[in-house]
Amino acid sequence: MTVRSLLAVGALALSLTALTAFTALCPAQYALIAQPIPVAERFAVTEWRLPATSPPFAAILFVPATWLPVATLKAAVVVGNVLLLALLIRLSWRFATRRPAMTNTTATATASVTATAPVPLPVPVPLPVLVAAGLWLEPVFRTVLHGEISLALACLILWDLTRPDHALGKGFAIGIAAGVELTPALFIAYLLLMGRPGDVRAGLTALASLIGTMLLGALVLPRSSLDFWTLRVFETSRPGEASSADNQSLQGLFARALHTPEPGVGWAVACVVITFAGLWLARRAVVRAGHGAWGVPAIALTALLVSPVSWSHHWVWCVPLLAVLLAEGRWRTAAVVALVFSARTFLLVPHEGWAELQLSWWQQVLASPYPLLALAVLAALAYAAYRHHRRRRRRTGVGQLAAVRQLPLPQLPASNSSASTMR
Repeated sequence: MTVRSLLAVGALALSLTALTAFTALCPAQYALIAQPIPVAERFAVTEWRLPATSPPFAAILFVPATWLPVATLKAAVVVGNVLLLALLIRLSWRFATRRPAMTNTTATATASVTATAPVPLPVPVPLPVLVAAGLWLEPVFRTVLHGEISLALACLILWDLTRPDHALGKGFAIGIAAGVELTPALFIAYLLLMGRPGDVRAGLTALASLIGTMLLGALVLPRSSLDFWTLRVFETSRPGEASSADNQSLQGLFARALHTPEPGVGWAVACVVITFAGLWLARRAVVRAGHGAWGVPAIALTALLVSPVSWSHHWVWCVPLLAVLLAEGRWRTAAVVALVFSARTFLLVPHEGWAELQLSWWQQVLASPYPLLALAVLAALAYAAYRHHRRRRRRTGVGQLAAVRQLPLPQLPASNSSASTMR
């Protein structure tokens, strides 16, 4: 134990103490917990008849949690989520600092081979200090406070993506994550669209893993599985009110901006456009421009945007996003992103009744910080792709012009037409 490690552990303990006091003194942090949860008539779980919003495989997976006393389970979830945050920080930094091992210079317009070995750039700050700071990010804090599994799913996906292409069963963990919550399924489409053999193989493995979770759910809970996959999966309002400020998805943004609980066709069309745009930008960032680190944040933000309901704790993907920004030396941008995910501005807008459908224009920005930031990131990636395309065209044009100038011009034979005329 060194002085530095003791100070780091002390910083983590101080951060946890401050967060506990912050929660006790700030009613807005737990105001949403006190709101009544609508009771579903069918396909409900537990003695309180709470509506099940995840695939039946998730219920099977978490049955062991019922074997523990509630107090023990709460303590285990808090400690486990803090450890998962530490793991997510390590995975995010390892992923963000990867660099291409070699690049085929004759085909940079179509492919870029990336390495799986991280660059020897150590995390400049002790891990406990990073965990202490990360706990103040609202999505992370909400995950710990509510006992959610967002950190576990993010670690599962990022761990799988950072494995070597030849690793046995790469993609299996992504399929499991998609079987627990459907939103990570967009990562499967991302892997399949990459076109590289290792990614396509991982995508097919993830797809098979997802289908396996569906079959297991149908085998153990046949009626619930039939009910979920034929009815409940299409009920976009089942997890909660779309207009709630706690819903930081594109649907929530549209519902609050349009002052209607049902955004309708406009939201659906926007989701289709954002989905294809996000997949295109992620593939272009990795395959065309060789910026492999930006593919995963682009897909994560796209999935959170197009999901009907993305509660604030789902946005723990802000941790990998910050890691990518810091690895590229974008300190100011990282500071702005960290501020957005720590400000908790959506808790400042009115929540009583249908007040969230009557927000003024300036309150809209406070109520939808995460989707607005995600749209800004995707727009920045689109602009970067446009600039990269223009530079490539400029280089290609200059190269073709130089090649033309170097072509030997044929010597034309001397014409004797004037001599013939004189004769």
